[in-house]
Amino acid sequence: MGDSHTWTAAPTAAEHARSVTAAAWSCAVTSEGGKEEFLGAHRVEADGGILLTVPEDSGLRTAALCAPRGEPAAVLEFADVAPVPVRARIRARLWLAGWFTAREEHLLFRPTRMVLRRASGAVLVDLDEYAAAAPDPLAEAEARLLTHLADCHPDAVERLSRLMEHGHLRGAVRVRPLAVDRHGLTLRVERTRGHGDVRLAFHRPADDVAQLTERIHVLLAQAARACGARALPHVKGNGG
Repeated sequence: MGDSHTWTAAPTAAEHARSVTAAAWSCAVTSEGGKEEFLGAHRVEADGGILLTVPEDSGLRTAALCAPRGEPAAVLEFADVAPVPVRARIRARLWLAGWFTAREEHLLFRPTRMVLRRASGAVLVDLDEYAAAAPDPLAEAEARLLTHLADCHPDAVERLSRLMEHGHLRGAVRVRPLAVDRHGLTLRVERTRGHGDVRLAFHRPADDVAQLTERIHVLLAQAARACGARALPHVKGNGG
């Protein structure tokens, strides 16, 4: 069982949902034509609508042609997967129920209901808030940023773990970067049995990679000051 999660200075559910749809590479669609998975086939409109490119032989395209008024009902599912290998790698799932309409060679999906399930539980996302929200400015760069941190700077991950309360590291065998957004960095603490997540909030939001670098340096400076304050158990910052 994981630890309780502290989501201080975190994105709203609507912002998280927009980030998931913007950054996801795959999308599963369930309709009367069955269930299909599309890779690299969707893009998100400014108002949150999802434009999907489907092949001619797709069951979804057939459903769109045969549905009353050409508007088939469907459920879209997106998985928010941690780019760094960790236990329980799926960080969240997003389900959108709604309707497709044809737009030239594409299908445009408009949601009528949206549910986001995170480690803290499921939440119904307000559709107006979702339409007005913007994806996190780091969402599309997150995979590159976290894998670089994990693979090239495991020592920095270990130093950042010094900012956790001592109890979070009890029994820890590995600490890995799990997520990053404009508001903070989340670390996954893995133990022999179970795991937990700890969020390190930035002193102010980061709107681009340059600002993120500065925010991480501030956290590392705080960790350096905390280094002599208490002894820490040895934990691994990488897969070794």
